[in-house]
Amino acid sequence: MSEDFSRLRQEAGLSRREAAERFGYSLRTIYRWENGESLPRKAALEYLTTVVGEKERPANRFTFIDLFAGIGGMRRGFDTVGGRCVFSSEWDRFCQETYRANFDCEHDIAGDITAIPAADIPEHDVLLAGFPCQPFSIAGVSKKNALGREHGFRCDAQGTLFFDVARIIEQHKPRAFLLENVKNLVSHDQGRTFAVIHHTLTEELGYHISWRVLDARRFVPQHRERIFIVGLRDYDGFTLADIDLPSPDDAQCLKTVLHPEDGSEEPEPAYTDNAGRVLSKYTLSDHLWTYLKGYAEKHRRKGNGFGFGLVGPEDVARTLSARYYKDGSEVLIRQSDRNPRRLTPRECARLMGFESRRTVPFRIPVSDTQAYKQFGNAVVVPVVEAIARHLAPWIRHGDVQERRAVA
Repeated sequence: MSEDFSRLRQEAGLSRREAAERFGYSLRTIYRWENGESLPRKAALEYLTTVVGEKERPANRFTFIDLFAGIGGMRRGFDTVGGRCVFSSEWDRFCQETYRANFDCEHDIAGDITAIPAADIPEHDVLLAGFPCQPFSIAGVSKKNALGREHGFRCDAQGTLFFDVARIIEQHKPRAFLLENVKNLVSHDQGRTFAVIHHTLTEELGYHISWRVLDARRFVPQHRERIFIVGLRDYDGFTLADIDLPSPDDAQCLKTVLHPEDGSEEPEPAYTDNAGRVLSKYTLSDHLWTYLKGYAEKHRRKGNGFGFGLVGPEDVARTLSARYYKDGSEVLIRQSDRNPRRLTPRECARLMGFESRRTVPFRIPVSDTQAYKQFGNAVVVPVVEAIARHLAPWIRHGDVQERRAVA
């Protein structure tokens, strides 16, 4: 029943706080229902079932495309608010494998987006893209005019992956888009990168945009700051400034994502033994642990902050990165009787919000190395879910009154 409640709540597009307010219970009670510490009330389950059924009406559906899809973190967030994905693009074959394992795709996963004509992409209401950050070559418009050359994003952004996002927006003119990137995008290349992005989206493509850096710490036990940029073709007061975020008082710690290792969790042979204990292969070797301690000490003497992140169940992790497969240094789990260990890929899936210990596991069909890269490059799913819920009234069909009420 806990799994049913969590799934229905997400499909209904409700945050845990919204569910608590809707049912008249405390936020901690909602967490206990989802963690299996107590059974959810039958009336709450019946209500959510009705809401989800109503959301399936065509009037509440919208379509979206998933560019630079990775393993589907952005898609997972928009699926929960009634979106239907009509196109996905991801060039990495290992990411494609994980994506296919977790989504019932009505379409093939396209490869390199730079080779796909914009006209070949289906019409859609929303464009999602976590595009890589690249410096742009900016030259004066007057000089290009004198030489008879194109200017604007077709020149400034040519050769970058943002160019492909822009040309698709120009072709299809979706109602909205959500772009995600590293938090320092605004200052990247001395501000020139964001200058091109901002000018392209507003002046050339005609969208109203709102952006905000969000720390996933509000949703998962990990400090992970990313910038999110929302654009709307028809502006009606939307801003990310008033998005509903969980209270810092309700923030989770690592024990909510770690294997409990007490026999209460079903064993998973890839990561735990028959008793549910994490396999010894995730414990650092003496050689690697000695090296990491020496490396950290060397930089400590120089006054630098480089080193490993040693944490326990009550702590919060540093940002998980795509290089985690190398030595795991940014998030090492303290062990009382041996060297610290890396997170398992299953724990990484939970740390990134793709699942919890009480929900259906995210399928991980690839090697540990590939899994670490994939989760390190992914978005934190509950952050995207929160943005999707906040944005949904502006993109759904036929809900102008709801949009005005939110505004």
